Amino acid sequence: MTFLRSRIFRSLQPLLAVLIGLVIGLLITRLAGENPWHVLKILINSAFGSRYDIGMTLFYATPLILTGLAVAIPFQAGLFNIGAEGQLTLGALAAAAVGCVFPDIPWPLAPVLAVLAAFFVGGFWGFIPGWLHAKRGSHEVINTIMLNFIAAGIASWVTLYVLKNPESQNPETKAVGAGYLIHHFQSFGDAPLSSAFVLAVVAAILVSVFLWRTVLGFQLRAVGQGESAARTAGIDSGKMKIIAMFLAGGLAGLVGVGEVLGNAGRFRLGFSPEYGFIGIAVALLGKNRPAGVVAAALLFGALHKGTSDLDLETENVTRDLSLILQALIILSVSAVGLWDWFNKGRPMVNGGRT
Repeated sequence: MTFLRSRIFRSLQPLLAVLIGLVIGLLITRLAGENPWHVLKILINSAFGSRYDIGMTLFYATPLILTGLAVAIPFQAGLFNIGAEGQLTLGALAAAAVGCVFPDIPWPLAPVLAVLAAFFVGGFWGFIPGWLHAKRGSHEVINTIMLNFIAAGIASWVTLYVLKNPESQNPETKAVGAGYLIHHFQSFGDAPLSSAFVLAVVAAILVSVFLWRTVLGFQLRAVGQGESAARTAGIDSGKMKIIAMFLAGGLAGLVGVGEVLGNAGRFRLGFSPEYGFIGIAVALLGKNRPAGVVAAALLFGALHKGTSDLDLETENVTRDLSLILQALIILSVSAVGLWDWFNKGRPMVNGGRT
């Protein structure tokens, strides 16, 4: 019975963390002079009040699903991927490059090529720190942080000197060919929700199948749970870590599909409001499981959309409340995890290093 209660408690940790974060956040709005219930009503109505609002919530959640998965897979292998920002930048740039260099390729071949380019270029950027860690013992956190800066430099050079849009003063590439543009869901009004959301959900399903229904996924998780034991069992831990980082980079690279093929129609410098780093919070809240990552991404998307109307409908609270709520939720996740760790001696992060 004690074991069952412990399992139930751990499964409810994310929900408990969300509730704690929301309660503290609403108390802060009270201290700011606003009615917490009024603020909560604005949050809910703004995120889910209409088809357009729902479309925007899903639009904001789409890149977070992918970057959350890009962090969760390495966590399952005992690695910490802080390089999703650089991986998604180069993935988006690769999709734009294919669309600019080969603009006349027809649909549906064109978006397929762009998706593959984004995945494999992002995957290569994840492969580098994975290989360095597995073969040379260098720490993946340091490597991924440094590669973020290198990716930003490469993106700037290609955008400003190779694929620059001659008709604009903005730091952006030329537009991709018309055959590369992906479908937008008209049922959500003017919301820029595209089939990139479907791609993200399918990716989450495939990751779940890979991790829990394949031998390779089992071996990857075994390395994360205990590398020495995995090696004793004959599992090549270095290979598993390289695979984890490659898949992570590829998934992060797919963020560019929604931006380049579904939203802007081109690559723009600085298009990501730190999706890669928010993905860390999404993965932690989702317990590094694909279903949890999707749920956490939807929550963060709802918070982002829900707080967008606070500037107009309140006097003392702004949309920055979204950042405060996200931070409080993550702090609550850590606090609840610490409580479980101190009482039960189990890892705070399922499948990852504590």
